[in-house]
Amino acid sequence: MSVIFSNVYDENLKELTEYRTMGSLPTLARYRLIDFVLSNAVNSGITNIGIITKQNYQSLMDHLGNGMAWDLDRKKGGLYILPPFGTKTSFMYKGKLEALYGAIKFLEHSSDEYVLLADSNIICNIDYNKVLKFHKKNKADITVVCKTEKMDKEEQSNKNVLLYTDKSGRINNVLINYFVEGKVLCGLNMYIIKRSLLLELIKEAHSLNNINLEKNIIQDKYKDLKIYAYEFKGYTAKIDSIRSYFLNSLEFLSSEIRDEVFNSDRPIYTKILDDTPIMYKANANVSNSLIADGCVIDGNVINSILFRGVKVKKGAFVKNSIVMQSSEIGENANIEYCIIDKDSVINDSRLLVGIDKYPVVIKKGCTV
Repeated sequence: MSVIFSNVYDENLKELTEYRTMGSLPTLARYRLIDFVLSNAVNSGITNIGIITKQNYQSLMDHLGNGMAWDLDRKKGGLYILPPFGTKTSFMYKGKLEALYGAIKFLEHSSDEYVLLADSNIICNIDYNKVLKFHKKNKADITVVCKTEKMDKEEQSNKNVLLYTDKSGRINNVLINYFVEGKVLCGLNMYIIKRSLLLELIKEAHSLNNINLEKNIIQDKYKDLKIYAYEFKGYTAKIDSIRSYFLNSLEFLSSEIRDEVFNSDRPIYTKILDDTPIMYKANANVSNSLIADGCVIDGNVINSILFRGVKVKKGAFVKNSIVMQSSEIGENANIEYCIIDKDSVINDSRLLVGIDKYPVVIKKGCTV
């Protein structure tokens, strides 16, 4: 079974998550972030999945529906939305362990032996069966999926979990929110653990008022538990800031990266929305871009990502930018290094220019 956290990094992308949760953040012209972890789970044979939510999850529920797009519309197992559980004396949960305690009945009612815990902010195509095989081979208590990365000094304040292991792969040191020069093993916030052990750890954490899964379990207990690191070698994009969302999205303009993640043997599923084909008018000039159905283009689109129903009018320039669903770029407008959220309007002859590491963000439904 699997438990997916839908909004761990909402606070880091406030401009884009004000009206939605992290998991429902639109990405790559027609997908939502949660599509990747959901598809990976389903492709690995996991069909009992709970989605932990916190707030602003209406768009997530609309996107997921009954789970039919992922073959999770089932009588046994399937897809479950797990909103915050509260009483008159309790407050909104602050950490993953609190959230798991609120969803403890979902875990207790299952008969599955193992649990996959995962955030919804990682774009990759991973086979969790290989992780489970590694977990069983090492007789691990917990297996942490990780990736060797070079840390970004300008984003060192994010929730990085740095792992150090012995020759067998067992973790012997854990650093959190710490910057290290050069390449280091970084956790991807994906864990495999026996359900019975997870229930014990959740109840113990609740009794001690511990709320942080990474700190209170992975960091505090690596000496007591057999915690192993499984290094994933494929492409990954960790979306935990406006900057990482922007830069990692534009990486998918590379056909090599697209071919690796959107593997026909392990498809990435999403909610299907039928729309009209793209209309390229007489003045359209488009190069190296991802463009979804329903767009009407009469201007210039270069190195950009356009979601469904975007209109780019005559004389407009859209360069190195992301324009979300049903937004409109007016005549002779020029936008470069921008993120234009859904239903926004950039009026005629407007100029918006950011830089690659700090794009201009226009919030949902705004007019400029």
